[in-house]
Amino acid sequence: MPIDDTTMQFGLLMESAQAHQKLAETHLERLRAHTEDLDDVVRDEIRRTLVEELRELTAESAQAAAALRRMKRAADLRGLLWTAALAVLATTIPAVFMRWILPSGAEIDGLRVRRDRMLASVQKLELVGGRADLRHCGDGARLCIRIDKSSPAYGEKGDFFVIKGY
Repeated sequence: MPIDDTTMQFGLLMESAQAHQKLAETHLERLRAHTEDLDDVVRDEIRRTLVEELRELTAESAQAAAALRRMKRAADLRGLLWTAALAVLATTIPAVFMRWILPSGAEIDGLRVRRDRMLASVQKLELVGGRADLRHCGDGARLCIRIDKSSPAYGEKGDFFVIKGY
């Protein structure tokens, strides 16, 4: 059966369309494979970037932790120095004031000797009437003394009495 020109052209056109379709399918298949490869490359690049960023973050965190440890040591040292300085001041200032205000050992010895002399004088005074109860009496504020009324009177006129307590 003879093929006419139109059928022949149609057949060639169909054959050409089929070849183009196979070529397009081949290109689409390669594009799909390239896309899958590109997806793997992008994932790898993201992983690599993420790992690199995490390493940098880890390094910066370690540096920050080290800086905080150094700051803590410095603060501890500063606190220790302040505590020591305050302790020295708290003990030195009272010691200086005590040294300045309180008498020295030689002065204390001198005061003890003086006290002993005064005690001896007081004992002598007590023997000679130092315990007498003297007062100012009456409108004229005359000097009076308490006497022992149970004791006898002495003197030529009997005008001497014993002081109460002797």
